[in-house]
Amino acid sequence: MKYLSGLSVLALWAMASSCSSVMPPEAATSARSITSFDADWRFLKGDQPGSEQVNFADNSWRVVNVPHDWSIEGPIDAKNPTGLGGAFMPSGIGWYRKHFRVPADTANRRVFIEFDGVMQNSDVWINGHHLGERPYGYVSFRYELTGKLKFGDQAANVLVVRTNTAAQPASRWYTGAGIYRHVRLITTDPVHLDHGSTFVTTPEISLPTPTKRETSATVRVQTSVVNQSNTAREVALHIQLLDPAGKIAGTAEIPAKAIGAGQTVAFDQPIKVANVRLWELERPQLYRAVVEVLSGEKSGQTVDNETVTFGIREARFEADTGFWLNGKNFKIKGVCLHHDASAFGAAVPLRAWERRLEALRELGVNAIRISHNPGDPAFLDLCDRMGFLVMAEMFDCWTVAKNPHDYHEYFIDWSKTDTRDTVRRDRNHPSIFAWSAGNEIHDTPKPDLAKKILSGLVDVFHQNDPTRPVTQGLFRPNVSKDYDNGLADLLDVVGQNYRENEILAAHVQKPARKIIGTENGHDRRVWLALRDNAPYAGQFLWSGIDYLGEGAQAPSISAPFGLLDRTGTPRARAFERQSWWSEKPMVHATRRTGREVLTPTDPGYEADLRHRQVLFSDWTPRDLQPHEETVEVYSNCESVELFLNGKSLGAQPLNSDASPRSWKVAFAPGSLQAVASNQGKVVATHELRTAGPAAKIVLTTDRPKLSATWDDVSYVTATVVDAHGVAVPDATQSITFKATGAGQVVAVDSGDNGSHEPFQASERRAFQGRCFAIVKANAPRGRIRVTATSAGLDGGSITIEAVAP
Repeated sequence: MKYLSGLSVLALWAMASSCSSVMPPEAATSARSITSFDADWRFLKGDQPGSEQVNFADNSWRVVNVPHDWSIEGPIDAKNPTGLGGAFMPSGIGWYRKHFRVPADTANRRVFIEFDGVMQNSDVWINGHHLGERPYGYVSFRYELTGKLKFGDQAANVLVVRTNTAAQPASRWYTGAGIYRHVRLITTDPVHLDHGSTFVTTPEISLPTPTKRETSATVRVQTSVVNQSNTAREVALHIQLLDPAGKIAGTAEIPAKAIGAGQTVAFDQPIKVANVRLWELERPQLYRAVVEVLSGEKSGQTVDNETVTFGIREARFEADTGFWLNGKNFKIKGVCLHHDASAFGAAVPLRAWERRLEALRELGVNAIRISHNPGDPAFLDLCDRMGFLVMAEMFDCWTVAKNPHDYHEYFIDWSKTDTRDTVRRDRNHPSIFAWSAGNEIHDTPKPDLAKKILSGLVDVFHQNDPTRPVTQGLFRPNVSKDYDNGLADLLDVVGQNYRENEILAAHVQKPARKIIGTENGHDRRVWLALRDNAPYAGQFLWSGIDYLGEGAQAPSISAPFGLLDRTGTPRARAFERQSWWSEKPMVHATRRTGREVLTPTDPGYEADLRHRQVLFSDWTPRDLQPHEETVEVYSNCESVELFLNGKSLGAQPLNSDASPRSWKVAFAPGSLQAVASNQGKVVATHELRTAGPAAKIVLTTDRPKLSATWDDVSYVTATVVDAHGVAVPDATQSITFKATGAGQVVAVDSGDNGSHEPFQASERRAFQGRCFAIVKANAPRGRIRVTATSAGLDGGSITIEAVAP
């Protein structure tokens, strides 16, 4: 039995003893009301996955706020059916219910519920009425509640959501479970803008030149109005464009059109904008289009409105020169990211992503590939604001499975709907420069099948967004003959994972092909393939940040391929990438204890993915007796001189082949310093010091002020140091955190991929000398005091201030 019976749901609804949410009075009178539905859900995890006989007694449910990922609460257990790919996290059936009231004067309006993401196989009911199902856990969806609600202060409504991740394994990585993204309730007039129909593009842009600094653009606003009333209506549109400062940049009045009952009418309006501020990576300027629907006598009453954020920019690919943005040609220096953030699982506060993106930008990263599924719309908003390019990807599989219960089970029935809905949701984001139809698709050895599927998906992309190219992460294309049988040429931009020489050869074979690396390794030869070939538009490293799942082997819950570990801390090799990608002068010294195995040809499909750390950002080797150490220094500067305890070990110039500078050094405890210079002037330094025995804990934070909002968090770093304040890189003490005052510790982490310690705890063992407490404010104002203690060490403390948002 797939669904809960109507009788059972009605019984569940009847148990509502009080309502936790009330729509505001203005919901009934404003043109459009948007109410957050994130707070005060009741949650129950099913004890018998697959069974509808779940105990619904009130005392069995606990109150949670969404976004909520119940899987990350653990426990991590090798017996969990998610297995290595799912980080050994639990799975199963989860139930959510939310009680709310709707004002009586809302009865004549249309009411919708929107979910940004539910993992997965969701079913939704309102007051016992089944609204629908959605298998794919990464897409957003909405249902209309009109006609199924009760109105008035005494009438209780119950929204019920069932999620089901019981069938496992279902993914190659950690997915999370539950309502893990935001939810909102929307009320509109019966005459309103059709969902997802407003599309803002910039078909004409006059870019600055050496002799002309002024810019202008034509902004095209397309939208549709639907009449869900019982009578014909006259409808006009008023459009206002606001510049980044909030000033009016352009307006348009569209004369009234008659819309019959039950009909939808499209509008298409160009608007000229002068003195344009372009959306660029360095200055991501954002405009807003405010669309008002006017109806009633003489079409004078605003019955619906919508604000869409957009950017004015010209992005294109050229076959012989790669990628161009606003007339500038540069390399896309990207990383692949999954959707989890370690201790938060899939329900990620936006500040956690902001902190991670800040660290990636410092390394020179300018683009993100959302792998391998639609991303959180809030994450895309963040990329718009921060100035990151985004490759938005749809699927990790089509009809051929990679896991017994993955999306292949639903692809035929749902893939075009999921693609259409996602493109219409995300097509106004200026950060998105390309769509991807899939990653390493295993249908391609059957070209007749694969070409039919890809052609259909490309059509859906183009129908809903003709302004952006479609690509795909081709998998071993020379094996499946993608470059010879026509499949690759169905793509606007040919994308390939790894095997860089193959995609370069494919361009030589057909010089009209536009090419990009959709997934690439960290090795120097990979970077040189991009640097030294103009047609090669860019690359996306696997991966930018460690993610849960897809570990190398048990007991690992993650693979260590990220530039950053799961806590957002850069690995030593990240600084080599920074020396190639960053424009700012930098230098970083490391100890090398061996040679890394080159990134596998196709990571995830090799028999052995074991990884041994060979690079260390410290001057504290295990052997403190005299011996030889290999010091490897990464820098983009002209000259680097190395000093040991103040004595010069010589200077080395920048290598044209991007190889690091290396010294053989007779180890002596003390200070190892790399000094980088340009044109004889010191522009960057980096020092490593030998650590003594662990003595105390030092606390630091990335965010000394916090607001009591769901999306704001502070990472408090606990570093174990010696008596002189030098970090002890091999410290593994267990550290206990405590927060008092206006906040609380909501999670702990360390970046140790072999640890099965719980994330929702107050204690964590240090890994490579540090661990983290993640803090949230729980009061609008006040001070939060965080302390850290460990047996045998002096404790540390830090104060964070809770402030208004």
